[in-house]
Amino acid sequence: MWNEALNAWQRRPSELRAALTTAELDASENPLARFVGLDAYEAAGGFVRRDLFSDDRNAGYIADAELLHRLATERLVELSQTVAAEGWSFVETRTRVDQAELIQYDRIASTSRKPTKAEKTELAALVAVRDEAKAALDAYYADEDSEEDEALWERLDNALTDATAAVDAYGERFETFDANDMKRAGAFVAIDEAGKVQVTRGLRRPEERAADSNQVAQLAHAPRSRDLPPKAKPVHGEKLCKRLTAHRTAAVQIELAQQPGVALAVLMYRMIPVVFDDVYGQSYLDHAVRIDVHTSRDALVSNADDMGDSAAWKGLEEQRAKWARMLPKRTDELLAWLLLQDSDVMSNLFAFCVAATVDGISPVDRAHAINEVANTMEVDLTRYWKPTRAGYFEHVSKDRIVSVVGEAVAPHAAGELRGMKKGDAAAAAELRMTESGWLPEVLRNREVPEHVTYGYWDDEDSEADDAQDEGNDGDAEEVEAA
Repeated sequence: MWNEALNAWQRRPSELRAALTTAELDASENPLARFVGLDAYEAAGGFVRRDLFSDDRNAGYIADAELLHRLATERLVELSQTVAAEGWSFVETRTRVDQAELIQYDRIASTSRKPTKAEKTELAALVAVRDEAKAALDAYYADEDSEEDEALWERLDNALTDATAAVDAYGERFETFDANDMKRAGAFVAIDEAGKVQVTRGLRRPEERAADSNQVAQLAHAPRSRDLPPKAKPVHGEKLCKRLTAHRTAAVQIELAQQPGVALAVLMYRMIPVVFDDVYGQSYLDHAVRIDVHTSRDALVSNADDMGDSAAWKGLEEQRAKWARMLPKRTDELLAWLLLQDSDVMSNLFAFCVAATVDGISPVDRAHAINEVANTMEVDLTRYWKPTRAGYFEHVSKDRIVSVVGEAVAPHAAGELRGMKKGDAAAAAELRMTESGWLPEVLRNREVPEHVTYGYWDDEDSEADDAQDEGNDGDAEEVEAA
């Protein structure tokens, strides 16, 4: 394999492993291997193939997949017996979490008690550990002078993942189900992608959906966070997400400032459900516009120190300076001045002011309300953001730089970067990618949050909503506790 490799990158340990172990399971990545553990697997007679590059991160390769599956199944059966003792009518086990199967089931209503003072103290300690782990990972990304250390990065990332999982799981201990409801429902015990056990309780079989419908909360319409697949390792850290979404916000603002009609609709869209609450009821919607009139100008600069180079920012500042020259200098003269202006001035000034209140900065890559505005105007973010060294590549690992160049340019271009130091690789990536039109996943994500509204309709709809509300009471208290 080594001698026949045509390119240097084909001689990397990962490439050699992939070529030599096509029929075996990577112990460092396989969920069942993580769940069972190599010690238990080898104690049962299983063989692990190890190579010159094996270490804690590359633990080896599982040769007997059948034995591994049997050991995992036996452990799952033991765990399922513990769950069954809680009083469920059935308990299913799976060697992997299958969301397509889970979504076929309904969920019975649950309740959650409020945490005690001691439990709140425990939560605060968990949050402190999570924040400390997040700060450590952010510091690793921010250290531009140090050589890349994959082992250190993995330890920091795993520490943050574990700390976040501990906080997320905090509310589960307070969830309770009615004993009679439990006799008509069950649970699933499965292994998630991280090799950890995921127990999903309170599920009712599809064929029983019609019975006692007022106790059912539809899983398809009200998914609970713990039933979703475990969060994958984020491609971008919190600080980088804020940097990128600050640029997204500036891009939407400059385009919105040029479309008074859309700006008016966006503001009315925010105000009407509040003014006409007898028509729209209680609407729990995310909005890009902050109705209490806070501009996001300072936040854009504080979260993206390269904002000054942005075409969107330059356009916004030009418009701000133009309006500042036109506006009266005294506040008590402002209303009289506004009443004297023609419709063009008023509409364009209005559009700029609405645009300035748009806030789309987010610490994570997820569906966001600003995308509803961006999609309406068909904003092309490649006009406003470029993949530069200072704006992106200095804030990610060298492996990420190589991967991005391979994706956007060509595999051979990525191969050229592998032997460079991170700073040199970041500079080389900028030269190859500035005009590529490539966007990171955060900026490619144009998803809009699901709109959930509880309002005033006819009796039939209201009854359905009451059932939904009952099923979600526990969730609301968990969120409040967290």
